[in-house]
Amino acid sequence: MGKERFADFMAKATIKAGDRDHRRKINFNIGKYNAVVPAGKQQFSELHLARERAKNIKWKAIENLDKELENFEAAITRRGAKVIWAENAAEALEAVKKICEEKNCKTLVKSKSMVTEEIHLNAFLEKNGIESVETDLGEYIQQLDGEPPYHIVTPAMHKSKEDVARLFSHKLGTDPKATPEQLTLVARKVLREKYVQAEVGVTGANFIISDIGGVAVTENEGNGRLSCSMPKTHIVIAGIEKVIPSMQDLALFWPLLSTFGTGQRVTVYNTIITGPRQPNETDGPEDMYVILLDNGRTTILANEKMRESLYCIRCGACLNACPVYKNIGGHTYGAPYSGPIGSVITPHLQGLDEFKHLSYASSLCGNCTEVCAVKINLHELLLENRQEAVQGGHNTFTENIAWKMWKQAMLRRSWMNMANGSTKSWVVNSLMKGWKTNRGTLDFPKKSFNQLWKEKMK
Repeated sequence: MGKERFADFMAKATIKAGDRDHRRKINFNIGKYNAVVPAGKQQFSELHLARERAKNIKWKAIENLDKELENFEAAITRRGAKVIWAENAAEALEAVKKICEEKNCKTLVKSKSMVTEEIHLNAFLEKNGIESVETDLGEYIQQLDGEPPYHIVTPAMHKSKEDVARLFSHKLGTDPKATPEQLTLVARKVLREKYVQAEVGVTGANFIISDIGGVAVTENEGNGRLSCSMPKTHIVIAGIEKVIPSMQDLALFWPLLSTFGTGQRVTVYNTIITGPRQPNETDGPEDMYVILLDNGRTTILANEKMRESLYCIRCGACLNACPVYKNIGGHTYGAPYSGPIGSVITPHLQGLDEFKHLSYASSLCGNCTEVCAVKINLHELLLENRQEAVQGGHNTFTENIAWKMWKQAMLRRSWMNMANGSTKSWVVNSLMKGWKTNRGTLDFPKKSFNQLWKEKMK
C-alpha cells in the first residue's frame, strides 16, 4: 500500500509541477496573502516574543493534556453539554450517527472543520442517508465540485473566479459570467434554506478552553455561528490537541491565528461556546455534544521529539511558504493535512509505512519553521520522520543499498573522482527515470572542484 501511495504521489506531483495554469492561480492567491500578512504583523510590538509565548502556552497545555481535558469536560458538562471521547475515526463517526438517529436527522449543516475531513464525515453521512452541507463558501465550492479541501485555511485556493463561475453554472444553473459577488449571494440563498431545514449542526474547534469549558470558533463568514445556533442539536468534533489552559490565552492566540492565517488583525466572527441554550437564554441549540478525538494524537504525544507538532494552531502559514506545496498543490499529498505540517503529522496519524514519502517532499529550506506562528521546528521534524522510517525498517532493500553505497563514496574522495563529469552526466540523464521529462539535460563539469583545487595548489 505504501508503494502505491508513493507512486500516486509522484504521478500527481509530476502533473501539477508541470501545470503552468495551476501554478499561476496558486501563486496569485498566495501573493495576495503575502501582501497583507506584513501589515497584520504590525499589531505585535514584539512578534517573536508573542510567538515564543504562544509556543510556551501550548507546551504547557500538551504536557498536561490529560488534566486540561478533564477540566474542560467537567466545566462544560456542568452547563449541560455531553462529552464523548473517541479513540479513533470509527468511534467518532459512530457517535455522530447515533446522535443523528436519536434526533431523526435528515439534513446536517457543517462549518469548516479539518478534523471532519480527517474522519471523512461527509462520505459517512451520505452512506447513511443524511445530507451533509458545507456552509463555508470555499468548502461549499469544493463540495459542489466533489473535491476535498485544497488548503487548511483556503479550501478553494486553486480555483479562479472563472472556475467557480463555471462550476456554479453547471451545478446551480447560474450565469457562467456571474461575478464573485453574485455567486456569493446565490450560495447564501441556498445555504440559508439549509440552516432552517437542518436538525443538526456540526462545527470544529479552533481552541478548546480548559478553565471555562468553552469551545472557541474563528471565522469570517458567520456560517459557524449559524451552524451551531440554528439547528436544535450542535455537535463539536475536535482533536484533543486543540486545548489551551485559559480564556485569557485567546487574547494572544486569536490575533496570531488571524494574522498568520489570513493577514487580518482579527477575524470577523470570534465565538466562545460554553454549552447548549441555558434556561435564561433565547437562542442556541437544545443539545450540545463535544466529541474529543484522539485518532493517533496520543501516539504523537508519546513521542518526545514529535510532540511539538501538536502545538499547531492550523494557521496554514507553512503551506503558503513552502516551495514544494506551491508547485505540487494540496491534493497531491493524498491526505487531509497538506504542506509541511501535513508531511510531519500524517505519517504518525495514518501510518509511517504508507506516508513516509511525504517527509521527503521537502527542500528542507526551513521557511516553514521561519513562518510558523508557534515556532514549531517543522524542518527538523521532517528529518526526524525520515530517521524513524529508516530505524523502523520502512525503507526498501534497494533504497538501503543505494544509501550505503552513497555513504561509502562520500567518505572516499578518490572514489568520487573516479567518476568524471561525462560519467555523472550519463548516469543522471540516462539512468535516472523521469529526470528529463520536465527538466533540461544536466551536464556536469569535466573536472570536480576537488580536482581543480589540487591542480591549482599543486
